[in-house]
Amino acid sequence: MNKNKFLYLCLILSAFVRGNEVSFSEVTKLDADTIQISFLLEKVSYLKSYSLVNPSRLVIDVYNSKLNSEINEAYNFPVRKISATSEEGLTRIVIDLYEFVRWEKPVQIKTDKGILLNLVISKDKKLKKNTRDIVIGIDAGHGGKYPGAVGSNNILEKDVTLLIAKELERTLRDTQGYRPVMIRDGDETVSLNDRYQRARQYAADILVSVHADGFRLASVKGASVFIWSEEASSTVALNLSEKQRKRIQADIKNLKTEDFNEDEARVLYPEIYIKKIQQSEALGIKILDQLKSDPFTKIHKKNVEYADFRVLKSIDIPSVLVESGFITNPEDAERLKKKKGRRMIARSIFLGINDYFIENPIEGTFAEDNPSHLNYEIQKGDVLSEIAIRFGVTVESISKTNNLDNKSIYPGQIIKIEI
Repeated sequence: MNKNKFLYLCLILSAFVRGNEVSFSEVTKLDADTIQISFLLEKVSYLKSYSLVNPSRLVIDVYNSKLNSEINEAYNFPVRKISATSEEGLTRIVIDLYEFVRWEKPVQIKTDKGILLNLVISKDKKLKKNTRDIVIGIDAGHGGKYPGAVGSNNILEKDVTLLIAKELERTLRDTQGYRPVMIRDGDETVSLNDRYQRARQYAADILVSVHADGFRLASVKGASVFIWSEEASSTVALNLSEKQRKRIQADIKNLKTEDFNEDEARVLYPEIYIKKIQQSEALGIKILDQLKSDPFTKIHKKNVEYADFRVLKSIDIPSVLVESGFITNPEDAERLKKKKGRRMIARSIFLGINDYFIENPIEGTFAEDNPSHLNYEIQKGDVLSEIAIRFGVTVESISKTNNLDNKSIYPGQIIKIEI
């Protein structure tokens, strides 16, 4: 490493450490079985959180940080003790437990006092290990003052992407083991910076950005899947990259001091970023394979494409961008204007996500046990035919698996979906 690069790395590291102090905040009882443990940070951080079995513990590693003061707090059941230590820029928070718990990945919430790092724990006597849901970040492209592409039938990209995102959110929400988080859930203007910043703050395990762009030639059509690269893989990819670059420079300048700097982090953690790109490609392939099997969706490119999309550039969160079609193409526009067409895109994304996690399971989640089925909770208004479409299975297979035999289904009922 040359001297200039070494000095640059030292400056970055020192800036990270100086600007991120960790202190214990409070423990809040949310209900009879659930508590929230809170810490205060000075800025949004790069975290790793995981569970241990023997002894039962939850661990949060806060990178490039230091403790305000020693943390060593005894607490009540199910928490035995809350402690933390700092060494060489790494703060390790340890939650010692009396038993196994359900837990949520810690989120980072901006407040007037700083960044609240919140960890939620729930008691569950049935558990044989600490368990959490897989968190899926869903980014509906554009929104607010950024309408995106405009179709020949006057449909707007921002509306199409939000409808697809909500279809995906619904399936994930009602499938046990997943927890969706929406980057935007309405007609909201969200900057490119805020999109990936929110994915980190919400503790997303992966990020899927949904688009339905346009092109100068109306003949260009079909769905595509992209991951990040400085070099575009096609003319269309280059065109889409250039559209974003017009907004990128302004967004970079507007990065807030309390935000996490992904660009600097890529310099500090190149190995982590390389692994993230490999994981993104694996995720993209799974989603693209599902899109290819959808009889209603045409494919623009048969392989995962590459483009310089800033929303995909987090250092550690596998991230893909799904182009559901080109609404400047009449055929694609007509397909995406209808609920059936949008639902098929959402289904392909969901099944691709599930395939990815079955092959790349996260320890302490449902996918670790390599399940042959998913558990779905019936919602008010659900009918078996709609559920079958959402999961790409038949009504007959659902009925047989669950021994329904023309029995009525009811809200709150858990049924198995063989995958």
